[in-house]
Amino acid sequence: MDRLTSLEVFGRVVETGGFSAAARKLNMSTTMVANHIKALEESLGVLLLQRTTRKVSLTETGKFYYDRSSTILMDLEEANEAVGALSSTPRGQLRMYTNSSMVQSLAAITDEFVERYPQVTISLDIGERMVDMIDDGYDLAIRMTTPDSNLIARKLATWRHLAVCSPEYVLRHGAPEKPGDLVDHNCLRYALYAFGDLWRFVDRQGSIVETRARGSVVSSSADLLRDLAVRGRGIFLAPSPVVVEDIAAGRLVSVMTGYEGVEFTISAIFPNRNHLPSKVRLFIDLLVERFARLPQFAA
Repeated sequence: MDRLTSLEVFGRVVETGGFSAAARKLNMSTTMVANHIKALEESLGVLLLQRTTRKVSLTETGKFYYDRSSTILMDLEEANEAVGALSSTPRGQLRMYTNSSMVQSLAAITDEFVERYPQVTISLDIGERMVDMIDDGYDLAIRMTTPDSNLIARKLATWRHLAVCSPEYVLRHGAPEKPGDLVDHNCLRYALYAFGDLWRFVDRQGSIVETRARGSVVSSSADLLRDLAVRGRGIFLAPSPVVVEDIAAGRLVSVMTGYEGVEFTISAIFPNRNHLPSKVRLFIDLLVERFARLPQFAA
């Protein structure tokens, strides 16, 4: 039998003064109570309780054992309560991973979270690789595409690539009207684009249109390509979060507006839904709430 359960049963017998009363408290049969006491005594090789037809009393050894085991059980209860408090009150370090294109969108959300929960510290790593959440020790990853894996993914928003360039580029080279026109333009290519050099669009009829992009620069840094596009160096098929402010400020303009980039889902990814720490759960809830309001994403 489980030793911890037997300890709890032993304590109840002592406190209630009998097997039947203890059984009622524990919602188990009197026989089961007796079996636990018997198993405990046999494992220890001592008699803990004197039994008569009228009452149950502690032996000298039983009193010593009760005093020590009661302390152990109280310590365990306090530990359980402490863990419960930790799980309900967010605290400790929250380790997250995301790619550089997400930094601007996450800044205000992270600031709001640490303001709400000052006992949480944020460790946010930035990169483009697909991390191993468990081996690398991350609580959460925010990805602009959802990987095929055994991880849990919660949808935050959808987004599309936007074909953009500077107004100066349009003045010098004109603006492409359809994907096929890109053959005559310098394309600033994102090395981690899902379809490689094939830029993929959806026309107004919902059909997929692809064209091979060629140009002078390819990079895994969306920020570098954005900067080059602002400088008039070419056309950038950009993640919408990276360029939304530049478009609003007039530094970049959208081209080929009759064609949309393929839709992607941005997700919060975490290893396990069971026993999710409150710091992770609350941050994900805040992400869902705030992403629904961000103009660079479609809900």
